[in-house]
Amino acid sequence: MSERAGEPESARVLIVSPAQWPRALLRAELEGAGYDAVGTRSLSAALRYPPVEALRGPVRLLIVEQGAVEGAEEGEQAALELLDRLRQMHREARVLLLARGTAALPPGTWDAVLRRPVSLGQVVAAVKELAPVRGGLPPTPQGRADET
Repeated sequence: MSERAGEPESARVLIVSPAQWPRALLRAELEGAGYDAVGTRSLSAALRYPPVEALRGPVRLLIVEQGAVEGAEEGEQAALELLDRLRQMHREARVLLLARGTAALPPGTWDAVLRRPVSLGQVVAAVKELAPVRGGLPPTPQGRADET
């Protein structure tokens, strides 16, 4: 725990990816590296995660899969508006885009972009640069780790 009001020092990471198994694998890798990682399939569902939760630190990194923007049920423009809302909600969080290898990047400002193909190790290395872990991993509350 940090010295500020009992706030955990681990970095909380929110993964937005429509693909369940890649999202779950990335979440597991990040937890193994000391991160408090949660995942969701869409930008609209990501808005349900508050910036700060009891016994957890603030969300310090948003990992957004390009398919969550371009393949959104709401349409790309609506997805970009949801992404803007998510960024406003998590003002202190940096944003890492996991981009397709050959497609143009979606509009927006990204703190970092990794183009596929990319390994889980490369993603974890980028996360470590964008949101270094400062302390231990708090327990993940049941039912909020990763939605299916």
